[in-house]
Amino acid sequence: MKIDCPLCGTRDSREFSYRGDATYLNRPAADAGAEAWDDYLHNRDNPADRTDDLWHHGMGCGAWVVVTRSPASHEIFATRLAKGTGA
Repeated sequence: MKIDCPLCGTRDSREFSYRGDATYLNRPAADAGAEAWDDYLHNRDNPADRTDDLWHHGMGCGAWVVVTRSPASHEIFATRLAKGTGA
């Protein structure tokens, strides 16, 4: 699988580490209730359609990249830098 790094261009996926669902970046506020934090920490969707995944380009520029792809076919539709990566 090839991933288009927004900073380095197309690279082999072995240069990246998969870090999970990118919606995980949407943390509840610090003062959110226990139910919101429980949902954030313990519940995950298992979609068969498009997902936004967080990947780290550790063997390259070090950027955090959000990859929109199909979990069923691994087809990649888009990539973008994750917010606040500093990369």
